[in-house]
Amino acid sequence: MKKIAGTYGAVVLAMIFWSFSFVWFKIANETFHPVTIVFIRLVLAVILLFAFLLITKNFIKIKKEDRKLFFTLALFEPFIYFLGESFGLTYVSATVGSVLISTIPVIAALGAWIILKEKLRLINYAGIIISFLGVLVFILNKNGSLSFNIRGLGLLTIAVFSAVGYNLTLNRLVGKYNPVFIVFVQNVIGAVLFLPLFLIFDLRHLINTAFSFRHFIPVVELSVFAPCGAFILFAFSVKNMGISKANVFSNCIPIFTSIFSFIIFGEKLTMQNIAGMLIVIAGLFMSQMNGRRKKIDDALALTGKTA
Repeated sequence: MKKIAGTYGAVVLAMIFWSFSFVWFKIANETFHPVTIVFIRLVLAVILLFAFLLITKNFIKIKKEDRKLFFTLALFEPFIYFLGESFGLTYVSATVGSVLISTIPVIAALGAWIILKEKLRLINYAGIIISFLGVLVFILNKNGSLSFNIRGLGLLTIAVFSAVGYNLTLNRLVGKYNPVFIVFVQNVIGAVLFLPLFLIFDLRHLINTAFSFRHFIPVVELSVFAPCGAFILFAFSVKNMGISKANVFSNCIPIFTSIFSFIIFGEKLTMQNIAGMLIVIAGLFMSQMNGRRKKIDDALALTGKTA
């Protein structure tokens, strides 16, 4: 009984941490530029994951034929993904960002069907369509115009599609390497890719920014609780309850984010927004119902959760 409670507690806590990541970014963005936030958070995440792998002795030698795959993986996520998500969140609310990012499993499943010729069940196809309809209900006004910043929506869409590229690349690595090790390597490469951007565009701003440790706390929270703490908790849950069951909890992230955004920022949703969110979540449940190979499910469980 204690083990079951611990497993469910871990997966719910992981979802809360991922939900808070959208809120923490909005707070951090009041002081720091997006690239600065991403670079610092990646560096801190690398240090924490390195310590975790060292303690658990889970370091693995990367095969020569897989090096290009790891680089491609990191290029999609965290590099392109973080650029799209971070800059997108500067234009839209945390709730809007979480709803759009939550469609990653849907687009990833669609990509697996088109590119990998992965057959889905009829209910999965229906879920994909319903999720898209839910997004339209969420972001469109009654007259058909966009109710949110188009630049923010475009950047978040880039993040979503980069996650699809990540998912398709990850399919070739899943099973060969420990999930935490994969996240560690991609974050190391991601930090290296972000370093030139940080030095060229953001270093001067960071030096000239007057801030206290209080301003730095959201960045630390992003690093400790989102890619590290949440993912380790999620991996623990997957081990005990299985991938499919654990991944279903991801659909709660937009709901948690909207609640936290309301409490912290006073963000309010219209009835139309709430209806759209519920339609998206219903579609997500349907699109993730069993029917894919375990390898596809393994990759899908990682996609969008390492950020």
